Amino acid sequence: MTLVQVQPRSTSADPAHRTPVDAMDTAGPRVWDDMTVEVALSVMASARTDHLLVCDNDGLCTGLVTQARLAAVCDSSAYTDQVQLRDILGNRGRPPRP
Repeated sequence: MTLVQVQPRSTSADPAHRTPVDAMDTAGPRVWDDMTVEVALSVMASARTDHLLVCDNDGLCTGLVTQARLAAVCDSSAYTDQVQLRDILGNRGRPPRP
């Protein structure tokens, strides 16, 4: 079973006007990168959010996935139910290093 850490969201946050790096600085559902896409979509639905912050085994936030991105992955001809978040993030979800 994959653990999920859910934190309350600010009601003043406008997700349409945030960058991924901004979103990583805000509270929100944090999941491990070994979670499958299907489970991630289920967590999003349960948390009523449009994004998840993805953490590595050390608990460091390594990326952000959106509902739109996960839906596009599911619609891909290469999609299987074994695809994990780390498979779709690559370097795209990582914030720039200072």
